[in-house]
Amino acid sequence: MPSETVELRGHIIDSLTLPKVLDEVMNYGGTFEIIDVTIGHRREDPSHARIRVSAPAQEILDTILGRIRQLGAAPVLEEDAVLVPADKDGAFPENFYCTTNLQTFVRCRGQWLEAERPEMDCGIVVDPDRKRAATIPIHRVKKGDRIVVGHPGVRVTPLERSSERNVFEFMASSVSSEKPKGIVIKEVSAQIRAAKKAGSKVMVVAGPAVVHTGAGTHLERLIEAGWVDVLFAGNALAVHDIEQALYGTSLGVYLEKGIPAKEGHEHHMRAINTIRRAGGIRNAVDQGILRSGIMAACVRKGIEFVLAGSIRDDGPLPEVMTDMVSAQDALRSVLPGVSVCVMIATMLHSIAAGNLLPAAVKLVCVDINPAVVTKLTDRGSFQAVGLVTDVEPFLRELWTNLSG
Repeated sequence: MPSETVELRGHIIDSLTLPKVLDEVMNYGGTFEIIDVTIGHRREDPSHARIRVSAPAQEILDTILGRIRQLGAAPVLEEDAVLVPADKDGAFPENFYCTTNLQTFVRCRGQWLEAERPEMDCGIVVDPDRKRAATIPIHRVKKGDRIVVGHPGVRVTPLERSSERNVFEFMASSVSSEKPKGIVIKEVSAQIRAAKKAGSKVMVVAGPAVVHTGAGTHLERLIEAGWVDVLFAGNALAVHDIEQALYGTSLGVYLEKGIPAKEGHEHHMRAINTIRRAGGIRNAVDQGILRSGIMAACVRKGIEFVLAGSIRDDGPLPEVMTDMVSAQDALRSVLPGVSVCVMIATMLHSIAAGNLLPAAVKLVCVDINPAVVTKLTDRGSFQAVGLVTDVEPFLRELWTNLSG
């Protein structure tokens, strides 16, 4: 019966990594023998386990090893990763290593190289001479790139629990409308404060409901006060924010009165036309046409924003990217340094951002629909905290906590 010995290191007990590995072995038809295990005496002490994994066939063993490598189980007998030159632009070699959003290392010429820019659903390109490895999306592959193939020589480091338990960590990956929202929002505020103090960036992903619910003012204040560094949204958020700034309406309804404006259904198109005639959002701010709102605050504060469009968009606004690959790359370009991401009332843009962010980035997803959080975590952003609530009270309380 083919077998291989693997080892686990770190906080493998309190993070439940060890039982997860053993479950994977059994679920895929293998057996295991724990050769030795050393358990840390205190919470901050690491543990170590050496496990012999066996399977009835080599193919089954390879599958099991591939699964448990994602949990940090590394072979005791180390070998270099297999590198195969890409044979064409825009495609990986067969059997390429498909990445997770976890910190990943590749062994090349006897040395472990950390793969730059952790991102799920990518490959890994290696430059042996420069001793560099990095994740690479499929559309960026060039013929001749040295791509990692198979699982040998790849090591993944799973996220470890903090030595200090907090509400943010406790709530991760659970979805309920009955969570103590005030406590979660306080913890989100604390994470944002910590990120800014450490010099890292805070990103907000927002949908048009932020404007429709009257919460735009709170987000505008957060931007003006310097709590937001990156904004990712679609055409709709920007259009209705600008409509509100120019006409006081969102979807033709006065936000202050809650009643429809006469010919209000035209306002969003007139807002788009105004910005297009000005040559874009930034030009409209510089010309004094756009003086308030979320987008105006971004321009005044020099905040990086990425607007990614969809087929249903009106206009769109000049800054909206309609090419999917260009929008992905634009978002990738502003992600370095982001350590906290707050996703508010937008399913597709939240999942898109989650797909590109490393697992180490703290995510909080706020939506009235619990399915949004479920889809985000199911898609691989397992670290996301879900808060099922209306966005206006969330942003109002977040602003109150951060401005106090």
